[in-house]
Amino acid sequence: MTDTLTAPSWQSAVLESVPRGFLAHDWQPATGGRTFEVRNPSTEEVIITVADCGPQDALSALDAAAAAADQWALTSPRDRARVLHRLTDALTEHRERLARIITLEIGKTITEARGEVDYAAAYFRWYAEEAVRPHARSTPSPDGQSHIVTVAEPVGPCLLITPWNVPLAMAARKVAAALAAGCTALLKPAALTPLSSLVLGELAREAGAPAGVLTVITSSDAAAVSTALLADPRLRKLSFTGSTPVGRLLLQQAGARVLRTSMELGGNAPFLVFDDADLDLAVREAMIAKMRLGGQSCVGANRFLVQEGIADAFAVALAERMAAIRVGPPDREDTELGPLADHRAVDKVRHLVEEAVARGAVLIGKADIPDGPGHYAAPTVLDHVPADAAIMREEVFGPVAAIHRFSTEAEAMAVANNTEHGLASYVMTSHIDRARRVAARLQAGMVGINRGMVSEVAAPFGGVKQSGLGREGGPEGLHEYQQLKYLSMPGFHT
Repeated sequence: MTDTLTAPSWQSAVLESVPRGFLAHDWQPATGGRTFEVRNPSTEEVIITVADCGPQDALSALDAAAAAADQWALTSPRDRARVLHRLTDALTEHRERLARIITLEIGKTITEARGEVDYAAAYFRWYAEEAVRPHARSTPSPDGQSHIVTVAEPVGPCLLITPWNVPLAMAARKVAAALAAGCTALLKPAALTPLSSLVLGELAREAGAPAGVLTVITSSDAAAVSTALLADPRLRKLSFTGSTPVGRLLLQQAGARVLRTSMELGGNAPFLVFDDADLDLAVREAMIAKMRLGGQSCVGANRFLVQEGIADAFAVALAERMAAIRVGPPDREDTELGPLADHRAVDKVRHLVEEAVARGAVLIGKADIPDGPGHYAAPTVLDHVPADAAIMREEVFGPVAAIHRFSTEAEAMAVANNTEHGLASYVMTSHIDRARRVAARLQAGMVGINRGMVSEVAAPFGGVKQSGLGREGGPEGLHEYQQLKYLSMPGFHT
């Protein structure tokens, strides 16, 4: 572990405030005192060790969640909302602390990390408000012989598996909805980024969440932990955000017990720019769609499909913007891009760029990166990328914009939909009829029209095809954690 006497003073203070155990009935060490290391991707140094839970620890957390389930389900929506409101306030109060933790564990710039904390707080605020708006109805049957009453009930204990790229906000999106619906939640963060989830568990307790309502399981062996939990009949729901291959495996395991599932899986988002688009707007929104989270986003623009009439101007302008990005230590206020998650991410970006160039793509813009340690990748623009290049099929998950030129709308649609994924898409055009027509034909769960960002707490987030099942966010996100019960009552006319 990094010597806290030689580390920056703010880093020492932040790390000392992170719980080291896992949260079940209370904070406790993993069986046998096992721990694993967390590294800072900007320095590659070990910064902390946390509890390395195994199956026995995971089942201990489920014991706590199951013990608390009935009482939390019977807690009034207003009282559940009060806990979520207090947690909203706590996230706001601890904004800087949490932002520094996110910067340390994943290398996100401090500016963007603060934005993530705000985004997480917004989810708790939204679901505090949704908790008191039950989804139910009461109506006479058509023949008047009975009365139909539907009641929304919590599904029960839920396993929430979150990714490393948005560690706090993705936990918030799941936890807030589950708790608002009356479910207890087992939060399993990614091994790369457990720290913000541990602090979230601490703040939830301080906000009044009873023991077992939110448990936090940190582990370097996600497969062993999830297998044990998914086999236990007390678990009733799985929500997973991550890669499509892992999502397929989890669906197979969940299917054996017919669990409710929500899956937000991989993406391969096309960003379509038509000749009639406003060039300045298109470039500005392209930078948002590409560079949010340093390109490490499932809804990030992966393929830039640009019509021939605007392609030259768009490529030059985008290359200038990308080459000017300031890459450096993420805790500096003027840094615009920090490191990627780990060396594997850097290697993947390098491979995809080299493969595209070998197939005829032209490298037209590239920013400088720092010398020395850190998992840094240069913001890069490739033009004339052929449709069969690997970067057109795979999520690059890094700061590379691949431009593929097209001539007709029909051609653009064929290329855009030529993927097994269907999470997000983006359309830049000045013609409203074209925007509606293209949006209707895009095989995606979300479409940004003249906007490079689709994430919004009040909107349903999710995809089609192999990008997942179900929706998070908005009122739809609450329904994912509820099951309907139908009561057949005597009719008023009998």
